[in-house]
Amino acid sequence: MAEKIQITFLGTSSAVPTVSRNHTAIWIKYKYENILIDCGEGTQRQIRKAKINPCKITRMLITHLHGDHVFGIPGLFQTLNLNNYNKTLEIYGPKPIKEFIKNIFKTFIATKFIKIKTNVNEINSEKVFETKDFKITSLPLQHGTATLGYVFQEKDKLRINKQKLEAVLKKIKISPEDRKKLSQLTLAKNIKISNKALNYKTLTYLEKGRKIAIILDTKFCANAFKLAKDSDIAIIEATTMEKTKYLHLTAEEAAKIAKQSKAKELILTHISQRYEFKEKELEADAKKIFPNTKVAKDFMIIEI
Repeated sequence: MAEKIQITFLGTSSAVPTVSRNHTAIWIKYKYENILIDCGEGTQRQIRKAKINPCKITRMLITHLHGDHVFGIPGLFQTLNLNNYNKTLEIYGPKPIKEFIKNIFKTFIATKFIKIKTNVNEINSEKVFETKDFKITSLPLQHGTATLGYVFQEKDKLRINKQKLEAVLKKIKISPEDRKKLSQLTLAKNIKISNKALNYKTLTYLEKGRKIAIILDTKFCANAFKLAKDSDIAIIEATTMEKTKYLHLTAEEAAKIAKQSKAKELILTHISQRYEFKEKELEADAKKIFPNTKVAKDFMIIEI
């Protein structure tokens, strides 16, 4: 069984927070990784309210350096510093993220009290990082400043077809030592048990890796479609229902991206304060084009 990917929406507002919506922040938990995407003002408190241990964070992805996406970073650093965070926090974002993080330490945190370690990576190519289980990629978006959209892509995995394997094992004797060899089938290796050759191709199947696209502040553009292509979940901003001069997507545009990109599910976020009690209108606008749509709320959790 595939390990769950858990997505927690810590903040879902746009530039101005509301009574029910904090500034933008999304937490993705997968196996040993806890990834924070953007860190709007008040994120450290949202993490606590969501009953997440902030010291579990392994990486932070920043889409761009507008305040509603980064003003929470100094506070989060303070929390990590005072709670003896003992990892190296990997931070990724567009240029000049290195200078921005350097200035946070210089301005907000007294140097002699700094205990946390960070490694800041300025993204200048599609590949952000890769582990044995998944990879993160990015593409530039159009928001009037250097802005990135991200993709979390789980790697495809070979899985044992238990029904076929059991049928084979009924015909041969298998020792505990031989049983340990069975896992090698998922490594695309043929094995031999009791003088019988087992071919991994006939006893396994390919499980397609899950894909999550994160498309926040941007205008309608080609890279948004590329990011969302064939995603299991497309998290896309829907700041308004009407076009504005501020280079943001409407709910209708977000739905068009999801539909044309063949996403399975659309989650709308980055909601303007003007829609504090009108989220259903945004949702309805998108559902006319892409029915499998919902509007994110603070502390909403999705598992896939």
